[in-house]
Amino acid sequence: MKEYQVVLIDKKQQNLDEIGEHISWEKANCLTDFCSPWKTDSFSKIEFRALWDLQNLYFNFSVFDTDIYTDLKDDSFDSVCNSDRVELFFRKDEKLSPYYCLEMDTAERIMDFEAYPDWNFDFDWNWPKTDLKIKFSKDEASFTLQGKISIASLKALDLIHNNTIETGVYRAKFSKNSDSKYEPTWISWVNPETETPNFHIASSFGRFILRE
Repeated sequence: MKEYQVVLIDKKQQNLDEIGEHISWEKANCLTDFCSPWKTDSFSKIEFRALWDLQNLYFNFSVFDTDIYTDLKDDSFDSVCNSDRVELFFRKDEKLSPYYCLEMDTAERIMDFEAYPDWNFDFDWNWPKTDLKIKFSKDEASFTLQGKISIASLKALDLIHNNTIETGVYRAKFSKNSDSKYEPTWISWVNPETETPNFHIASSFGRFILRE
């Protein structure tokens, strides 16, 4: 399995607004080896970084793309599902029973759900809102979505074992096709080796190692 080393930082952050202002992201390892195995088209560069401080896991997606599509017809999960977004999945083990999904778009909407094998999703389940916060920003060259997840909530869901979190890191990019309809390009840190796009499979996960 691929591994990503999550560097420990000393400073404890108290709220989401402090993430961009005070966290030194240059201390984090930069993950860039994303792939889109089901399309030959190129895609915009993605940089992912994560840090932790014993209280929280901090994450930062930087996507070098300014052509963002967001479906704003309502705030339903369907609307989020039809929008450009980044995603983090967490699992207890390769049985995926259960695993937990966070799909986050550029309107700072979160589609969070508990999942089981064979696309069995419980959309009534939600990550505790006090334990998860995200923040979106953009400039002339890129957009950034960063956030924090409490270590307590990860432990409560039995997702940390021997300072390791089994994690999937993904992006969905929507672009107009020849019929002027938006269709997704599916991008993953780990190539799941499937014939068709599928993040909801054990082979799409890697390991986050929480360094001490």
